[in-house]
Amino acid sequence: MTSVTSLFAPVETDLDLLTHNLKGLVGARHPILSAAAEHLFGAGGKRLRPAIVLLLAKATMANQEITPKHRRLAEITEMIHTASLVHDDVVDESSVRRGVPTVHSRFGNRIAVLAGDFLFAQSSWYLANLDNLRVVKLLSQVIMDLAEGEIQQGLNRFDTSLSIEAYLEKSYFKTASLLANSAKATGVLSDISEVTINQLYAYGRHLGLAFQIVDDILDFTSSDEVLGKPACSDLRSGNLTAPVLYTMAEQPFLATLIEREFAEASDFDQAIELIHQGNGIQKSRDLAAEQSRLAVECLASLPPSAAKQALQDIADYVLRRVF
Repeated sequence: MTSVTSLFAPVETDLDLLTHNLKGLVGARHPILSAAAEHLFGAGGKRLRPAIVLLLAKATMANQEITPKHRRLAEITEMIHTASLVHDDVVDESSVRRGVPTVHSRFGNRIAVLAGDFLFAQSSWYLANLDNLRVVKLLSQVIMDLAEGEIQQGLNRFDTSLSIEAYLEKSYFKTASLLANSAKATGVLSDISEVTINQLYAYGRHLGLAFQIVDDILDFTSSDEVLGKPACSDLRSGNLTAPVLYTMAEQPFLATLIEREFAEASDFDQAIELIHQGNGIQKSRDLAAEQSRLAVECLASLPPSAAKQALQDIADYVLRRVF
């Protein structure tokens, strides 16, 4: 299957520069933070979010170079994303991510929290220096949404009354807001029509939701090695995702197991078995497919280009991970 990084060919050189710049932006003012930055930005992440910013910049700036402000927006996007991961790993007590030790497991919780705070602060500083109030507002909203999503997830642990709509809202806050608002900010910096700016926002929103739903499916269908973290970890911690919610509608006993927080020895294994026996995973695939289709439709007004094709292919790639 095509790797996602091969889809970034139109901006491959730009992404190499971005990775180099990110390590420098975090800076060497403190050896521990510098080591944490090297660890974070050298951990083999897909760079999906900054790649989308750079591809959208190319797709909306036909026959023009990507501007320095677009490049900085891509860097800010990745810094915000990485900061959120550092904090998530502390909250979730995750020991590995992408198959490597998390910052808090390597440097301790105190350094991890400070490193996440530092990245958020750095991203805010560079954001302010773009001198574009509308872009500042868009990316500041993302930081609020990330916190809101984490709070919602924490408050809804083992809550079997959670609806698919509430799950999608939380998924928007935790995953899709960054893609949606950074896509919209790209359009603002490209000075394109308001209609197209809003279509870019919708592309990011639908793509982000598809990506999160697919990740939640993979939590039940992939191994620890493929995931780079323990499989089924969301359910074990009480985070109820689409496959679980759909299965509960068919198998009410799953709700009983969840409500007692897998208190009995066989409860968790029984819950996993119910999820694999039912239609919840397939219904989640259908939900992801609909979001991916909607994302591609949002690109219709962009002129043909290698960058536009890559953006369409990314939406297809996200879906192919579970088909």
